[in-house]
Formats: sequence, structure tokens, C-alpha cells
Amino acid sequence: MTKILTIIVNYRTPELAEKCLEALAGERSGNAGLSAIMVDGNSGDGSAERLAGFLARSGFDGWTDLLPLDFNGGFGWANNQAILSRGTDLPEYIYLLNPDAEVTPGAVASLATVLDAHPRVAAVGSQLIEADGAPAASAFRFPSPGREFVRGSQTFALHRLLGIPPIVLAPREAGPVGWVTGASVMLRRDALAEAGLFDDGFFLYFEEVELMRRLTRLRWQIWSEPQSRVRHIGGASTGVDGKQARQPKPAYWFTSRNRYFARAHGAAYAFLVNLAWLCGVAFIGAPRMLLSRTARANAPAGEMRGIIKEGIWPAARHRRASVAKIGSACGRLPRWAEDS
Repeated sequence: MTKILTIIVNYRTPELAEKCLEALAGERSGNAGLSAIMVDGNSGDGSAERLAGFLARSGFDGWTDLLPLDFNGGFGWANNQAILSRGTDLPEYIYLLNPDAEVTPGAVASLATVLDAHPRVAAVGSQLIEADGAPAASAFRFPSPGREFVRGSQTFALHRLLGIPPIVLAPREAGPVGWVTGASVMLRRDALAEAGLFDDGFFLYFEEVELMRRLTRLRWQIWSEPQSRVRHIGGASTGVDGKQARQPKPAYWFTSRNRYFARAHGAAYAFLVNLAWLCGVAFIGAPRMLLSRTARANAPAGEMRGIIKEGIWPAARHRRASVAKIGSACGRLPRWAEDS
């Protein structure tokens, strides 16, 4: 019986998706209950055809289905479509894995072990690692006005000075955290049945943060499991990897950011968060940039413009939920596309 359904969403990275699935295949030797859906998000570059050929040649089509979509609806919507395509015939655990990620031996089993042992854990995430083996940010506290003030100031010593714990966590053993990256996370079906799937008002970014905030409010727990190690090439599909401070963020990052705060906490809280970030820039970040060439070089490009353009007070549409339930029909366009 299938116990774990893996969902991999490809967008114009078929060569990485193939390597991802090859690494995943190694996990099936100890877990015949592992199956997969390879989703193609309307790449338009021949990805779907290439992946279909790869599945047939490799024999992976015996346990992996290909789901080509006719619309590029983003990360959350594409994962929702894969889940909804199975109706109510879903296994206990749903494992989301980025195509630019490769599991190391035992990574999948380690996540399942946590869910087996802790019935109130809704989601457990892996420790992402760089190509050189260095750990990458994988587990986090939830964003807050204080953390956004520090982020705007670009003076991270303020975390200690102001007593505001930083957003990034580095757990050494399995345990509860705020939220974990969606690049490698295993979700409990029963938790999703209660909370709903991803909010498809997000195109990219913050969708997993909002889902995990929703789960925690229903008294589910989010855990990190550092023993589950997954190599990851960040931003392969989007071009945004977070490693280059001067790399401008796309407009949809700011839209998703505003939507997260509005959905999770309300419009007034979102306004407060934006104000905190702007105060961090105005009172600390900007003066530092005037005085320091290093600060100017490390300042995030275009973020002031992006936050102001998106709006300090979030748009009304950001406060409206658009959450599908397990068993709903698939195929409806995402809310963000209907609102555009």
C-alpha cells in the first residue's frame, strides 16, 4: 500500500527534475510504498515531453505519474493540482520535493519516522545542504514586525541588542520550529484535510509560511529533522536564490509578502510590519549606507521601491482566502490569476 506520495513540480528545469527523481528512486529500495507525481507547470519548452520520455526509458513510470498542466499557476497551485488529481485516494503522507533538490540516503525515511512517532506533527522538513555540504537555511521562526525592523536596518547585531531572536533556526536534532522550507517537506494528509491545501492567492513565495501558520493555529506542530539531508540548488526555476543581496526580487515576492501578513494576521498587522521595515531602513539602514561602502554593496536592490509600490496597507484581495479542500475538483485557475 502506498504510504508516501512525492510531488515534484517542474518549471523549465527538466534535467534537474530527472536527477531529482533518480535520487528519489534510491529511497524506494527500503520503501515500496513510495510513489510520485511529476508535475510540469506549463513550461512551454518541451519539458513535459522530455520528462515523459525519461519516465518511460527509466521504468520510473511504474511508480511515477506525469501531470502536465496547461497553466503556470505557481508552486502552491501546482502542488494542489497534484493532490486534487487523486481525489480522496491519498496516502498518509505527502512529500513535496523541489526539482532542484536531491535526497541523500535515508532522507525520506527520516521524515516519515518523525510523522510516525508524533501524531500531532503536521509537517516535517529536511536540512538543506549546499553542493559543498554546508548547511543552508531550512527552518525558521515566523516573521514579525521586530524581525522586519532588523531586516530593514541591515544591522543584524540588533537581534541580540533588542532581544529579537533571528528568523533563521539551526536545530541540531528533530523538534518543533515555526515553519520549514517547502523545498523538502513531508505533510500529514489528515492535517491538510483539516486545514486545507495551499492558498492559491499566492503565485510564489510565502505560501508554505501561510499554510504552516494556519496549521499551527489548529494546534498542529511543525518540525525540522536535521538527519534528513537534501542537496539543494536554490532558485533554479525562479532565478531568486537569496544569496546575492543585490539581486532584485520580482514583483510577485512583494505581493506574496503582503498577502501573507494580511492573511495570517490582518491588514493592520501587515501595515505595522511594513512600517517597521521602513523605520529600520530610515533610521538605521539608510544612514549606514551613506557612511559605508560595504553597507551600500550589501543593500537589497529595489526593495524600498517594491514594498512601496505594492502598498503599505495591503489590498483587500489579499485578505480573502482561497483554500481548496482535499476532494475538491481540480482545474480551477488560481485566485491570483483571477484577481490579476
